Amino acid sequence: MKSISGLRAFTALLQRDLVLGLRNQSDLMNPLLFFIIVVTLFPLTVGPEQSTLQKLAPGIVWVAAVLASSLSLDGIFRSDYEDGSLEQLLLSPQPKILLIMAKISAHWLLSGAPLIVFVLFSGVLLYLPDAATWTLLVTLLLGTPVLSLVGAIAAALTVGLRSSGLLQALLILPLFMPLLIFAVSAVSNVSRGLSVTGEYYFLGALLTLALTLAPFAVLASLKVRMA
Repeated sequence: MKSISGLRAFTALLQRDLVLGLRNQSDLMNPLLFFIIVVTLFPLTVGPEQSTLQKLAPGIVWVAAVLASSLSLDGIFRSDYEDGSLEQLLLSPQPKILLIMAKISAHWLLSGAPLIVFVLFSGVLLYLPDAATWTLLVTLLLGTPVLSLVGAIAAALTVGLRSSGLLQALLILPLFMPLLIFAVSAVSNVSRGLSVTGEYYFLGALLTLALTLAPFAVLASLKVRMA
């Protein structure tokens, strides 16, 4: 019965955050617009040469995805902190890990999932072959949840602080470097006809590690900040 109650609380909180996110159009659209602007402006700055764009495309897309995701991290807990809901979450009898996962899942659905959809169009813009585009899509499917999970730790550590964006960036960007390296390497390898199995395994391991540890780190960080 307790597990069923916890799942209901997870679903209710997820739906609540999604509705609030969809109502706040600026917070929803700004990261996506930033991603689109970065991806579309790069061909104008480096030139229209196809071979150059193909080499730079994975790095362009992934750097834009990391920065776009970082723009929305502050919103994971900010509104709940301001209206007192965050204290109620920490005092709730429901499994707190499930509630935290609901908030992280809502952030990914609102910020990470739209980026993945746009990649299908950016592949054409950057002259990526079909195989490279699909590999880029897979790396984003594995990697963008990691951005939300790890980013939630920084958001929890800085909740309630003024001008927390820079501090969040300093905390999380170094942690994203292995993710960027292996994701870009996977797309580059498939473009050269090499195997990408190792990169997929590493990205899958990062996602598993983040799913396992990040919610507990977020809960501990929130308890410290709210103490």
